[in-house]
Amino acid sequence: MFIRVWLPVLVTGIVGAILVTALYVPHDPFGKLNGDFSEYFNIIAAFAFILGGGNLLKIHLEKISRKKRGWGYSVVTIVGFLFVLLAGVFKIGNPEGLTGSVDTPGSWFAVSYDSFFTPLQSTMFSILAFFVASASYRAFRAKNTEATLLLTAALIILLGRTFVGYWLTAWMPESMYWATIPELSGWIMSVVNQAGQRAILIGIALGVISTSLKVILGIERSYLGGE
Repeated sequence: MFIRVWLPVLVTGIVGAILVTALYVPHDPFGKLNGDFSEYFNIIAAFAFILGGGNLLKIHLEKISRKKRGWGYSVVTIVGFLFVLLAGVFKIGNPEGLTGSVDTPGSWFAVSYDSFFTPLQSTMFSILAFFVASASYRAFRAKNTEATLLLTAALIILLGRTFVGYWLTAWMPESMYWATIPELSGWIMSVVNQAGQRAILIGIALGVISTSLKVILGIERSYLGGE
């Protein structure tokens, strides 16, 4: 019971307390411990990548063996994963050999990234634009005052980012330049939107602080697994 529960909680609490203290007391031994713990974190993260890759293979191989729906995509996923992994680890097709950088121009790793991953990523973002447009159409309905304000702000920003906004307010005198659609669009993004973002960041920071304290004090133990 001690090794499975209390020992991880004790280690987590001590390490968390040291890292928090190192932010306010950057002198030895806290400064050195902060650097050492960061190195240990990178080592643990490397093992986490291995576990993640093994989990990916396990899930997709099981899907292929049972011929579940969409198992063909699992074949493509495994082939792509193994190809990039081997090309990166063993520098296969690298003009500079094992001593060269993994992203050397002309290497199989670089070619696979530039020829497959980048175009696929662009395709996903282009498809995402249609989903955003569909979601915006459903969300931006003037059902109440808040929705009307959101719809008005979104319309001003959309027009202000295109030539239409300049064309619609080009007739306004120079003294009224602040009321043009491009200027209103910039004001909404730099003032109103910025205020909302800061409020969200403050809320996130408070949530991170509360969660970190719960982990350090041993109240939150979900990272141990199980119930």
